[in-house]
Amino acid sequence: MKVAIVGSGPAGSALAILLARQGAEVTLFDDGRRPELLVGESLVPAVVPILQRLGLEEETASFSRVKPGVSFIWSESDRFSFSFARFAPGVFPYAYNIPRPQFDDAVLARAVASGVDRVVAHARLEPATDGGRELVLASETLAAAPSLEGRQPDLVVDATGRARLGARALGIGAHLGPRKDVAHFAHFENFAWDDDPGQVLIRRLDAGWSWCIPLQERLSIGIVLGRDDAAKLGASPAERLERAIATDWWLSTIAAGSKRVTSVATYANYQLISHRGLGPGWVMLGDAFGFVDPMLSPGVYLALRSAELVAEGLAPFAKTQAPSPAELEAALRPYVARQDAMLTAWLDLVATFYDGRMAALFRAGRDWMAAGTNTFKVAAQNHIERHIALQASGMGTLRRYSRGLLQFMGRYGLRGVAPTEMAIR
Repeated sequence: MKVAIVGSGPAGSALAILLARQGAEVTLFDDGRRPELLVGESLVPAVVPILQRLGLEEETASFSRVKPGVSFIWSESDRFSFSFARFAPGVFPYAYNIPRPQFDDAVLARAVASGVDRVVAHARLEPATDGGRELVLASETLAAAPSLEGRQPDLVVDATGRARLGARALGIGAHLGPRKDVAHFAHFENFAWDDDPGQVLIRRLDAGWSWCIPLQERLSIGIVLGRDDAAKLGASPAERLERAIATDWWLSTIAAGSKRVTSVATYANYQLISHRGLGPGWVMLGDAFGFVDPMLSPGVYLALRSAELVAEGLAPFAKTQAPSPAELEAALRPYVARQDAMLTAWLDLVATFYDGRMAALFRAGRDWMAAGTNTFKVAAQNHIERHIALQASGMGTLRRYSRGLLQFMGRYGLRGVAPTEMAIR
């Protein structure tokens, strides 16, 4: 089977590794662009087993910082900290904070070492006119890959991230989430710290929220907020980030005396699920299919997991001569259904942070335990927190019971704490 993957980010490169192992002939198109900063620097624990299966954990660990957990700072009196190890073995006990360009390069290098044909060219996709296919490589793209010998591959994989080249070529729209935020972030050195090494910190701001992600020698600081609120902070991304840090009591303490050592990167459109992710002769992967939100850091996990699911669906055809577009489409329908369900579940979970239900539940639980503990209360609180962790870690995001429990507690377990008081504006 010949597969052309357009896009060499983590999703495309991981799929290339897996398909090459199965015996498929893989051509990976890489446009050669390497931004200084990429959003998605903090991983969830569910990523680590995938890295192990790809043979990449040891290399990732060499340039990354271990992430033991997450702390949510909602106000001067509301700070909620969680350790992944506390919820083991259901939750993998750690994750990593990664410099994304280096991580992406490592996955791409492993793909090349696996025998994948890397073509450095800006690929173009276009609607097909015959052959039972719907999407094909443009003629100049096909000519740039001698290994394809001038013939269209059996499958085209759109792994172009937010560029969504396949969707643009076919006019496929997307379901957009309720938020239309913008993010600005940069790396800093000589910062202060007030938590465990590697612990990721999420801070609610007067408008929006911020992240602090400790890397090996640097701290990634980012702000996420609505466009109107961002404009009030300044005209440029650098002005907005600097002012957000200077005007927040906690961020200003962390960054006091620090030095910004990168440019300020800007990202937008964090909530999107494609109306369609599959057709005769093509499939979408990773962010091209959908992306959620940087809150809770699911992006790289969803990208790598989508690669695994597609590889599983294609496994019976890897060594087959010219499977038909219809056969491949049928084989990948379960992947599309599961990826859509995962994206929807993550959007639902993230929504509980934005509307205040999750923080209100944290506060209600803290106040309940402070009023006096007994065996039943400890067991109940641990049970609730464990199922929240299963979802937020990626280890059990689709578990029906865990999702139902959170919905129930978000409605009936807040003990008088108003979610509106804890919401992110």
